[in-house]
Amino acid sequence: MKSPATRAASRPRKKAPASSAPAGKPAAAGNSSPAAQSGRRHLREPFADRAYRELRARILDNRLRSGEQFTEEELAATLQMSRTPTREAMLRLAGEGLVEVRPRHGMRVKPVSTADMREIYEVLTALESTAAALAAARTDQGDCVARMRAAIKDMDAALERDDLKAWAEADEQFHKLLVAAAGNSRLSELVQTFVGQSKRVRMLTVRLRPKPVMSNRDHEAVVDAVEAHDAARARRIHYAHREKSGRMLVELLASHGLTQL
Repeated sequence: MKSPATRAASRPRKKAPASSAPAGKPAAAGNSSPAAQSGRRHLREPFADRAYRELRARILDNRLRSGEQFTEEELAATLQMSRTPTREAMLRLAGEGLVEVRPRHGMRVKPVSTADMREIYEVLTALESTAAALAAARTDQGDCVARMRAAIKDMDAALERDDLKAWAEADEQFHKLLVAAAGNSRLSELVQTFVGQSKRVRMLTVRLRPKPVMSNRDHEAVVDAVEAHDAARARRIHYAHREKSGRMLVELLASHGLTQL
């Protein structure tokens, strides 16, 4: 007669449920949808990078207005973070010229004057026209031409709806794609800094300017030159476009008495 222990040992064991994952690969944990993957990426984003990204967006969208001052504690509470990543973000924004940081006084959002805008557009005109020439000179342009043409279509569609905010966003995307097409990361970083310094003014004045139909056509001409690998023409067209845009914006600010924003 078998003992209880012997009988228990001789019973067949229940098999564990088979994993649906392919052999040699662990089963995926949780939701693997694109949205879930994006959420996990943001969870892995360093706190200082997230603080910088969120503060920069609030400044460029004019949610943190020029001239306003915030203590480090106030910003940390707004971001729901500790003071260390908040301080790192503040210093990074100061390096881009968007804010000024003073010990024991926190962060002040720097206003942009008419003189500032004139200087910013002089720099952008030089840098972006160089980017256009570099993009045209590249042998392998990848899909950059198609993506720039798609941005122009978005700009045209926005103007048809009389949605100037959407036009400004599509215009910003076009300029970003043009600079990226140059394939020069240092040039892209410089342009991003000066675009950031001017964006608040552009968004505040977008409804004061004439409807920018010709701006879209200027962009088409630049893309045609880039696609044709005509570096000199691409540089010349985009230089004239940026110079004209900067002059119009400065004159617009002066005519409305907006000397500092």
